[in-house]
Amino acid sequence: MSTLFTGISELRTVSERGTLNDAAIIAQSGTIAWVGPASEAPAADEKVDLGGRAVLPGWVDSHTHMVFDGDRSAEFEARISGGSYEAGGIAVTMDATRQAGTDRLDKLVADRVAAGRRGGTTTFETKTGYGLNTESEVEAAKVASRHVDDVTFLGAHLVPPGADAEDYLDEVVGPMLEGVAPYVQWIDVFCERGAFNEEQSRRVLEAGKKLGLGLRVHGNQLGEGPGVALAVELGAASVDHVNHLSDEDVELLANSDTVATMLPACDLSTREPLAPGRTLLDAGATLAIASNLNPGTSYTSSMNYCVTTAVLQQYLSVDEAIHAATTGGATALRRHNVGNGLDPQGRPAKGTIVEGAAADLHVLDAPSAVHLAYRPGMPLSYRTFIAGA
Repeated sequence: MSTLFTGISELRTVSERGTLNDAAIIAQSGTIAWVGPASEAPAADEKVDLGGRAVLPGWVDSHTHMVFDGDRSAEFEARISGGSYEAGGIAVTMDATRQAGTDRLDKLVADRVAAGRRGGTTTFETKTGYGLNTESEVEAAKVASRHVDDVTFLGAHLVPPGADAEDYLDEVVGPMLEGVAPYVQWIDVFCERGAFNEEQSRRVLEAGKKLGLGLRVHGNQLGEGPGVALAVELGAASVDHVNHLSDEDVELLANSDTVATMLPACDLSTREPLAPGRTLLDAGATLAIASNLNPGTSYTSSMNYCVTTAVLQQYLSVDEAIHAATTGGATALRRHNVGNGLDPQGRPAKGTIVEGAAADLHVLDAPSAVHLAYRPGMPLSYRTFIAGA
């Protein structure tokens, strides 16, 4: 069954073809079969008229924490009233998540994914990291694997209250890692003050690497630190937050395959300096934008909001911000197009509208994607298609 999408005023392909006006797309069997001018569109089995609206690839949200229960609004209120953010706030969510039970966690994650899809996100990564013991982390990994595209093991999110750091790391790289391994594709570590130092972070990442997991790092959020250098050294797919970077950090990222993932909604909530996106792009680094949906510092799945912030506050162009939130996020998950619309594993690529790629579309209720920044905060996501449906 093929579907012709027409009535596209502006098509941001996020590819070498750039932006097309008065365009059309044909999707077939979940992938893009044809892209071009509407006047040249071949026939298809079905037709969807998008009414003169703009279309871009669905957002690729490469950094979320969706498996949690509980409320941290009091912490948020204290922070915006003058308190500072420290990594220890994560422990507040731990008890509620441990007590939630599988059925409730399944519903919570499903609801969060559905909300993200309504906002134009078609590909999700999410992490464990709020259980902080083997039983709860395995449960979180199982729940996440039923709802999202990529699951990351983040047992090394924080040392739980009352635990010895080295004893806890023994559990993380031992029974906890063994238990989650069938359900995850990635391993991550919070390499930051108040969480894990460079030596501890290296231990976690190398343990995951031995099991064939891809590497990710939370780094350089609260100050300059070893996160970026460690991520680049070990070949991590992405280092996320990147608020505080030395010149050497920028150079390392620019000369590596490690993606720098900005989390602007989190920066606004924590009042950390916004990540230096303009500097990173000008240096030649690969940039991604993600929501960092979590209960403490970024309780939003709105990628529109994050893209708007990148344009208005971080000096990216609209094209650059869209690229970072689509192909950039896909690159951070190694789901980007490496040729013929396929990703490095031969799957339909995400974050681009080219023949062979996934037919994941974000339709805006606007004639141009510029409206994302031109009309900040407005409900511009009109419809989302995943695999053409």
